[in-house]
Amino acid sequence: MSAAILVRVQAADFDVGAELARLEALGGGGVASFTGVVRGGGGLEALELEHHPGMTEAMMTRIAGEAAARWPLLGVTAIHRHGRLLPGQRIVLAAAASPHRAAALEATSFLIDWLKTRAPFWKKEHFTDGASRWVEARAEDDAAAARWEAKRA
Repeated sequence: MSAAILVRVQAADFDVGAELARLEALGGGGVASFTGVVRGGGGLEALELEHHPGMTEAMMTRIAGEAAARWPLLGVTAIHRHGRLLPGQRIVLAAAASPHRAAALEATSFLIDWLKTRAPFWKKEHFTDGASRWVEARAEDDAAAARWEAKRA
């Protein structure tokens, strides 16, 4: 099965409904998705994301291809934003279409775990008091991604 893979890195927002409709049109029995939103609280004013053009898209395409190799997917969508984002704004969409729901759900979980830990983005938090700091990798994200290392569909 050859999956239709769509990968984009962009500053602009995306239309979740339109992206899911594209996957639904592939004719499968299930479409699953995850939309990440910038968390607020703690005085966070904005989250700034930097990436390396070319390298980031290549890695995201590799991750989407890995998902398509592991599960019987009809389509994969991975969209990640860069630039300065405010709390409540969409940051990432990971979605998969498959003939069966279990594959779509597992592939989507895999996509977000690996995008979070393997796609090269650098995140900096900016706070209302003027402070800022780079966001470091979290052990729980690494553990979530590692569970897919040995697991094959």
